[in-house]
Amino acid sequence: MSAADSSIRVRTIASGKLRRYHGVSVWSHLLDVSTIAKNLVDSFKIVVGFLQSFVRLIVWRPDVIFTKGGFVCLPVGVAAHVLRIPLVIHDSDALPGLTNRVLARFADVILTGAPLENYKYPPAKTTYVGIPVDAAFRPYTVAEKAQAKQRLGFPADKPLIVVTGGGLGARRINNAVAAIADRLLAAASVLHISGAGQYDALRQRIPKHAQYRLESFVSEGMADIFGAADVVITRAGASSLQELAASAAPTILVPNPLLTGGHQLKNAAVYERAKAAIVMDEEAMAKDADVLLKAITSLLEESKAREAIGAALHKFARPNAAKEVADAIMNIVKK
Repeated sequence: MSAADSSIRVRTIASGKLRRYHGVSVWSHLLDVSTIAKNLVDSFKIVVGFLQSFVRLIVWRPDVIFTKGGFVCLPVGVAAHVLRIPLVIHDSDALPGLTNRVLARFADVILTGAPLENYKYPPAKTTYVGIPVDAAFRPYTVAEKAQAKQRLGFPADKPLIVVTGGGLGARRINNAVAAIADRLLAAASVLHISGAGQYDALRQRIPKHAQYRLESFVSEGMADIFGAADVVITRAGASSLQELAASAAPTILVPNPLLTGGHQLKNAAVYERAKAAIVMDEEAMAKDADVLLKAITSLLEESKAREAIGAALHKFARPNAAKEVADAIMNIVKK
């Protein structure tokens, strides 16, 4: 992981988010007093953040503002609009978040992480650029894959399954993999990145086996891990999907159905339609871990299916994404 440039000034502002839970009815939201109270407090924070942003932007007077769409971007983007400072926004997910849907009407340029047919933004100012990822993420040759497995401590001639739920882990994926771990080891090695929260509990459940490696978190070397993998089981976060696409890694997606707006479900659907991933229903997997076992086994046994999925996924890779984002920002500055 690259270190941040310490010469770049960092200033914080207050901000808040509107808590909405996918699959929960409007009435349930209205009756949830705790959530309503938090939303009211955060609404006040947004106003405070707008005032902070307004003052700072007057002082700094930047040539352009670039935002990535998180809730903290809303007060900054609105302040930029009021001050007539050009605004460039980027949407990583295939389902635009609330902040970007609001800021899109003010933006001079809109950049997207997924193909344009997934958005309702004005075509004249919208460009598909993908998501910038480290150039280390790339397809490995057969020889490079074998060497990477050895670097990770696994046999070079045995398939490698990589399981990761992101920085915080994914409880249902972890539980399903633990339930089928013995049978997975009959056919493959397993590198399981669990997240810190469930790491200690999983250590008591997984097999004590040289070819099953459990890690709580991996901060460096994910490009080598994805490059070595024969099958990856993961969530459907936008940035991880782009890293996997760059790596051409055969992937089974288990999107989180509860995140705001169901954006992981939408992300996964984009790749499923293109036959670029196998998408697993989390509820079905939680009820019967053999559903996941069957999907993994089918990929391990069918090398052509793995290659086809990896190739289809790789078509989503945008190796020039960082340059295209930078060019879009600098074009605004030049104007």
